[in-house]
Amino acid sequence: MIGRIWHGWTTIGNADTYEKLLRSKILPEIHRIAGYKGAYLLRRNSHNSVEFITLTFFESMEAVRAFAGEDYEVAVVPPEARTLLSKFDERSVHFEVLMQPE
Repeated sequence: MIGRIWHGWTTIGNADTYEKLLRSKILPEIHRIAGYKGAYLLRRNSHNSVEFITLTFFESMEAVRAFAGEDYEVAVVPPEARTLLSKFDERSVHFEVLMQPE
């Protein structure tokens, strides 16, 4: 299994709207990808911004490519998410999952 990690930051004022977009639209749409295995969504508030981390899981690099394209490290950030984010990773990183919660 492959874990794909990506970071995005938003303002405190946009954080709840962005989280709702992730939960209701963006992450559920990934379910259409064969080999998608789920995700963790992490949120961390700081003094003047909110950081989000998505950790998505795919059964193989082929499934990652089906989601992200041939240049699979490029971040997949829909236009409606871009309007809410103040900055984000342009590229995602991938790890082989060696252990997972039971």
